[in-house]
Amino acid sequence: MPDNQLGEFLRARRAGLLPQDVGMAAYGTRRVTGLRREEVAVLAGVNADYYTRLEQGRERHPSPQVLDALSRALRLDTDARAHLYRLAGTSPSDRFTHTTDRVSPALRQLMDGYPGAPAFVINLTLDILAVNTLAAALYSPFEQADNLARMTFLDPAGRQFYTQWSWTAQAVVANLRQAAGLDPGSPRLRELVRTLTEHSADFARLWNTHTVRGKTQDAKHLLHPDVGPLTLTYQAFDVRHSPGQQLVIYQAEPGSPSAQALNLLGSIHATWNQTEPRPS
Repeated sequence: MPDNQLGEFLRARRAGLLPQDVGMAAYGTRRVTGLRREEVAVLAGVNADYYTRLEQGRERHPSPQVLDALSRALRLDTDARAHLYRLAGTSPSDRFTHTTDRVSPALRQLMDGYPGAPAFVINLTLDILAVNTLAAALYSPFEQADNLARMTFLDPAGRQFYTQWSWTAQAVVANLRQAAGLDPGSPRLRELVRTLTEHSADFARLWNTHTVRGKTQDAKHLLHPDVGPLTLTYQAFDVRHSPGQQLVIYQAEPGSPSAQALNLLGSIHATWNQTEPRPS
């Protein structure tokens, strides 16, 4: 990851906006993608030379007032705005302090209390730290259910399992970008990004967009080889006593075909566990 993450972020977000997106008239021959630096400076009410220094990394500590102005100028949502603040180092109280990847026995017991819902725990880099029985069954098509980003981009099962693969890929990368702002010195994150960049052109392209989004709730459209299509929603909860961990719980609409498929999936894998290893 580059040392000038603040400048890279600003440059990428500027490239993603057109003059008409911000109510400005386009003029002259445009040799850059998106807005010009001068246009962002005008929108934010800052000096153009100062904004240029921010992008180039020659100025790294903008004031909260400047960050607010840039957030508005670049049309940043809540997650992206928080990420901008973290990159600028102006939110020390929000700085992530890594604790442990160990999942507590109490949290494992809570997960097992959802026998009809896949539940699992992840960390900031999307490593899967613990799963309940149904989550293990849900992710059984993958060679190894170890990291959601690796599974999405590098496991051959990913593109069949996630029927809306492009959307899933964008969300995964946006989650990792948020992690880069929360814990920029993480050796695990650097290793993961390096591996994914080297082996996936899709990841490298999406990583360079600098899109930021946290994992809260969403719909998932999956295709499981054992039970067919699944439409699930999920909720993600921060684990207060282990900063950086999140408990993710999937569920299907009661009485829906997806709910019936989840029940079938649980039954199939319970049978395999009681008899013999699942055939390949």
